[in-house]
Amino acid sequence: MSGSTHTVTNQAPPLVGYDVFTSDRALTEAVERHLAPELLAEARDELALLGRASGSEQVREWGELANTFPPRLRTHDRYGVRIDEVRFHPAWHRLLGRSVSAGLTDAWGRPGGHVRRAAGFVVASQPEAGHGCPVSMTHAAVPALRVEPELAAVWEPAATSHVYERALGTVAEKPGVLLGMAMTEKQGGSDVRTNRTEARPLAADGEYVLTGHKWFCSAPMSDAFLVLAQAPAGLTCFLVPRVLADGSRNPFALQRLKDKLGNRSNASAEVEFDGTTWARRVGEEGRGIHTIMGMVAATRLDCVLGSAALMRQAVAQAVHHCAYREAFGGLLVEKPLMRNVLADLALESEAATVLGMRLAAAYDAVDADGGDAGRERALLRIAVPAAKYWVTKRCTPMVAEALECLGGNGYVEESGMPRLLRESPLNSVWEGSGNVQALDVVRALRAGPEVLDAFLREVGAARGADHRLDRAIRGLLVELADLEGIEARARRLVERMALVLQGSLLVRWAPPEVADAFCAGRLGGDGGSAFGTLPHTLDLRALVERARVAV
Repeated sequence: MSGSTHTVTNQAPPLVGYDVFTSDRALTEAVERHLAPELLAEARDELALLGRASGSEQVREWGELANTFPPRLRTHDRYGVRIDEVRFHPAWHRLLGRSVSAGLTDAWGRPGGHVRRAAGFVVASQPEAGHGCPVSMTHAAVPALRVEPELAAVWEPAATSHVYERALGTVAEKPGVLLGMAMTEKQGGSDVRTNRTEARPLAADGEYVLTGHKWFCSAPMSDAFLVLAQAPAGLTCFLVPRVLADGSRNPFALQRLKDKLGNRSNASAEVEFDGTTWARRVGEEGRGIHTIMGMVAATRLDCVLGSAALMRQAVAQAVHHCAYREAFGGLLVEKPLMRNVLADLALESEAATVLGMRLAAAYDAVDADGGDAGRERALLRIAVPAAKYWVTKRCTPMVAEALECLGGNGYVEESGMPRLLRESPLNSVWEGSGNVQALDVVRALRAGPEVLDAFLREVGAARGADHRLDRAIRGLLVELADLEGIEARARRLVERMALVLQGSLLVRWAPPEVADAFCAGRLGGDGGSAFGTLPHTLDLRALVERARVAV
């Protein structure tokens, strides 16, 4: 049989062997914009190192392996002793070790730490997103730990360490630890006030034992967990270590691992506390939600950043494919309709990146505790849930459209696009789904005038630069003037707030062709409901070239 029929032509080469950071112009510009000049050189070097690794064939293979061979639960050892451990493919540990060593759990108190860490999170999540869950929670646990200075003195140095140690052990003996979260229960989900797990105080101050369950325990192989339980004075936050100070295992029964749509490299478990599970109180009794909210807010921002990473990888793959693939007499990237689709995808990706990085910069401002710290804190209170609502919701249709750009090739697992698509709904569900975010924005609006004032100052910084943005701001002010019946229209309001905020940031900082396209297609009513419906008079070629990875 002749082999001529099996000659492969007109296929795009794999997108590997490139620097994920420096090839992303929106991300690199954001780092340059938000970091102090004296920090830039070191940050660029660190992020470029991480970027080259993330774009390498080896790390891409780790991502495939970690998802092809998902975690397995081992409840007992060979002798029948209960161990409740999760076993991972070695590729998972390599991915996690790479991200920890890159400082992705170390942001609090480090100059420019949140911007540097956010950019690194976007870069490291692109070859494999699942390992970002324990990285995110470990980073986000710091504000909750700091409520108890004695606890923070022990756990924070280990949590912010750049050393990954996979074996369980006491915090005193480990060079670095991971922290997880266990809040939701099967009867309540996001309504954590209905939690039934009970915390009974012991004789020693701040020590309790827990009885109950958790329906979702993220990253159950972590060294400790922040848990919500009902203490005598009400819902309270606790730290539950896996290994106690004497080296014995804390009773922490893993019932099963969840079989999830995506995020398959990462373990999510159901957990039982048997009445002897030891816990240390974090914060005052009855103040559990207040204590945990610092962690929740930080993980919500990571949902935005994680979605931005998926979007960026999806559009990079789509543009790369179309730059090589020929159809109907020419390259796909040169076809006017395909160029419109790619430009629209690139626009969505850039808007998500710019918004996520602006919020990371706000965290740095709050950490620095300068004159604008109060305003930035107020901005985070309203902008984080608004961004989490909108960016995570845009992720799935955007990734699906990018997959379609590859045609049937994109529907095949080997392309990597199906994994991106399965991962894409995750960030909209975790840390509070869409309605929770929308209602949180409503609560922020009612919390005090300083919150809305911070938001309006931010969007108002671009006022007068684009008539479509100005008109959208005026329309938003009309919506905000009447809060009657706001709950039923909260999604519509939050969508508008997120779009106006993205438009303001792009008008101020993005190239004119990007800002013009966003204002036309997202604020001016000149775009359709599907991607690829931008006005043809825009400079679509420039948007596509800006998003293209040079290899």
